[in-house]
Amino acid sequence: MVYLWIKSFHVLFVIAWMSSVFYLPRILVNIAEAGEDAAVKARLCLMGRRLYGFGHNLFGLASLLGLTLWQGWRVFPHALPNVTGPLHWIDAKLTLVVVLLIYFVWIGRLLKRSEKGGALPSSRTLRLMNELPVLVLLGVVFLVIAKPF
Repeated sequence: MVYLWIKSFHVLFVIAWMSSVFYLPRILVNIAEAGEDAAVKARLCLMGRRLYGFGHNLFGLASLLGLTLWQGWRVFPHALPNVTGPLHWIDAKLTLVVVLLIYFVWIGRLLKRSEKGGALPSSRTLRLMNELPVLVLLGVVFLVIAKPF
């Protein structure tokens, strides 16, 4: 029962983090399209900064719970099962999660650059970049469900 609660909260925090991964680039698109309207840019930058911080907190919670699911059986062998054993799908999944984290940090740096008056990529480029995490997330979901290796 403990395992299912931890897993449920892990999934919840992953979903919440992914919403920030998906929405932060949309804020950058709006900043890029705001033109010279300083008030709109300032409001969007504030929204982006708050979302970026919130996303980092969510990632931390999701990671902590995921680590508990992955290695918790070593500490609590009667409460938590060894869910991965000799399987290597978890290695591929964690690699993709690191890719998503690098993407999130990179988008955050673009936001910081924008706040300092730096140039952003075009709104078209930002829109395309917004689609990339969907493909990576698809890989994560497939690995978790299919456990192909």
